[in-house]
Amino acid sequence: MKISMFLRRGGLFILAAVLLSIGVSSRASAQVLDAKTLAQRVNRHYNSLRSLKVDFTENYQGMGMNRTESGTLYLLKPGRMKWDYSSPAGKLFLVDGKYAWFYSRGAPQVQRISAKQLDDLRSPLRFLLGHSEIEKEFDHLTAASAPNGLFTLTGQPRGQENRIARVTLTVTASGSITGIEVEENDGAVTRFTFTDEVQNAPIAPRTFHFTPPPGIPVVNTMPPV
Repeated sequence: MKISMFLRRGGLFILAAVLLSIGVSSRASAQVLDAKTLAQRVNRHYNSLRSLKVDFTENYQGMGMNRTESGTLYLLKPGRMKWDYSSPAGKLFLVDGKYAWFYSRGAPQVQRISAKQLDDLRSPLRFLLGHSEIEKEFDHLTAASAPNGLFTLTGQPRGQENRIARVTLTVTASGSITGIEVEENDGAVTRFTFTDEVQNAPIAPRTFHFTPPPGIPVVNTMPPV
C-alpha cells in the first residue's frame, strides 16, 4: 500500500476514553454545549498530560472499501506517536519526532516521510502532542449534545480544506476525546473510537524507535496532495 493511500485513510485528532462521570449537572451540560467552553476543557485535559496509552478501533468507508482495524495508540510529548495494530498484526504507523514511518508485515518496503511534511488525517492528534489549542486548529467550531451524556465538537481543520470536509470529536464533559470522525471531500469517512485510556502512562522513549527489518529498503515519500 502506498503511503499516500494510507495517509488518506488515516484518522485524525485522537486521544482518550474517560467516560462521563455520573451525575453531571444541567448547568455543567449547558456550559460544555458552548463550543468555546468545550474546546477549552479539551485543551486543559491534554495540556496537563505527559503521555497517554489508549486502545483504538478504526473504521474506514470509502473508495469501495469498508475496513475495520484495531490496536493500541501510544503518545509521548514532545511529538511522539505510535499506532501499534493488533488487527492486522504487524502493521505500524509511528512518528518519532523527526520522521513518520509506515510498515506492514510482509510489505516489500518501509515508507518514511518527514514529520514536518506529514499532512495526515491524524493531524489533530499531533497538536495534542504539544500545546493543545483547538480553536486555532479548527474553523467554524460548533458543539452539540450526543448520546450517553457526551458532546460533539465539529469543525473544519485549518489548511486542509482541499481534502477534509469536516472533523467531529466526541468528548466527555471533562474534555476527554472518546471518538473522532473525519469526512473527506470525496465522501470517504474514517471513524475512531478510544477505550481504556491510561493517562501519564509510563511509556519508555524507545517505544518510538523504529528499525526497519533486515533486507527491507526504506523509501522516502512525499505527502499526498
